[in-house]
Amino acid sequence: MPLHLAVTACDVPTGEYDVIAIPFVATNGEFAPLASIRALTELIGVSVSLDADYATRHRFEAKAGQSIVLSKGPGRPTLLLVGMGERPTAEQWRAVGAQVVRLAQGTRALLLVEGSDTATEAAAIGGLLASYRFEIRAKASPQGLEHLELLGATPSSVEVAGAIAAAVSRARDFVNQVPSTMTPTRLADEAATFLAEAPRVSVEVWDERRIGDERLGGLLGVAKGSQEAPRLVKASYEPAVPSDTHVVLVGKGITFDSGGLSLKSANGMTTMKTDMTGAAVVLSLMSALAALNVAVRVTAIAPMAENMPSGSALKPGDVLIPRSGTTIEVLNTDAEGRLILADGLALAVEESPDLIVDVATLTGAAVVALGTGVGALLSNSDGAAQAFGEAAERSGEKLWRLPLVEEYESHITSEIADIKNTGAAGEAGTISAALFLQHFVDGRPWVHLDIAGPGRSEKNSGIYAKGGTAFSLMTILEYLRSAT
Repeated sequence: MPLHLAVTACDVPTGEYDVIAIPFVATNGEFAPLASIRALTELIGVSVSLDADYATRHRFEAKAGQSIVLSKGPGRPTLLLVGMGERPTAEQWRAVGAQVVRLAQGTRALLLVEGSDTATEAAAIGGLLASYRFEIRAKASPQGLEHLELLGATPSSVEVAGAIAAAVSRARDFVNQVPSTMTPTRLADEAATFLAEAPRVSVEVWDERRIGDERLGGLLGVAKGSQEAPRLVKASYEPAVPSDTHVVLVGKGITFDSGGLSLKSANGMTTMKTDMTGAAVVLSLMSALAALNVAVRVTAIAPMAENMPSGSALKPGDVLIPRSGTTIEVLNTDAEGRLILADGLALAVEESPDLIVDVATLTGAAVVALGTGVGALLSNSDGAAQAFGEAAERSGEKLWRLPLVEEYESHITSEIADIKNTGAAGEAGTISAALFLQHFVDGRPWVHLDIAGPGRSEKNSGIYAKGGTAFSLMTILEYLRSAT
């Protein structure tokens, strides 16, 4: 679904507003607008004073996430004071943008921001992503806020925010679609169609015959149980100035995961249309690279399949031979994501990249370890892990690095094949899955993002709407923007 909110930058107020939002910071127990924002209040003719007793009664201390409403009477805009804590970080600006969209009553709002690229971009992204919705209803829900103006903002940063938010929303749309219609074929076709319009991006789609010719045994094995044929999409971005640096992204694209013959429970299946989030992320972000002036070459590889039970389905005890030739004993058909990623990573290696990044809703163990608000990061490169951690901090997405414990290699040792697709029961499942994937990166610098927890939100909160979140997309873009 397209974003319904328009966000623009302005130097002076341009019209009538239902809501005027003013960020407040807290300093030594007192609170007031930032100095740069106090100057902007003169442009709109508003004197912002907050009675201490009134603030106390409403428990407003300008802490991050707090807000208070000052009504100025009929026919006049409502003043919405939003807290930013002691220090206005990019994360706080994102939160404020989202907060205004979620709290504003009416169709048009004005938000005062400090005149920096960081504040503008973050506030605009927050507003745009908070406005996201996906629904299939006979009667649409009320639309809500339609236009958000950022007073004191930099126009170029609003454009950048728009490109990022559009990519995130596109990925969310892919994930949230009905699983019976968002098949591997449709996902591949729609990705190819929209990326055909992206500047300096080329796309190719591999059908089942090509997948067989390319010896992608992991992908073919997982797809065996479904009536839907597998697909693989490869998209390549070339920067305006040729670059020798090359990053390859690999995304897991299981458009629906029943568990195969190792069948999930009924409850366990209800959210499994989100199991193609990795593919949605790596393909959707390609559309934003030119707008963000990314200076390195980027390739996205997305293997896609359904994991279904049938008479032709992969059986526990089968052995698959992916493109690399490493044999895999399959003991649990519900550990299928790593099987298709094995082929995607082997293709990535053949690109001779400087870095490989894979994204996957891979293990329930990651949710047990880190909950639904934090993604797992594992890497064979300290430098790449640090760079991604810093990019995550700037983007506001939370990642936590887990170790690649060499001793746990025994967890994936097979009796008959090179490796098996399951680890030790109840032990370090996220780590053993990453160790499995490491077998297919051929020693190249590699970052693995397991987003099983934060890949889906169960409520509308902040920049997230209930459903697919496209978590990690903003972090990857932030990393690529800083790469040279």
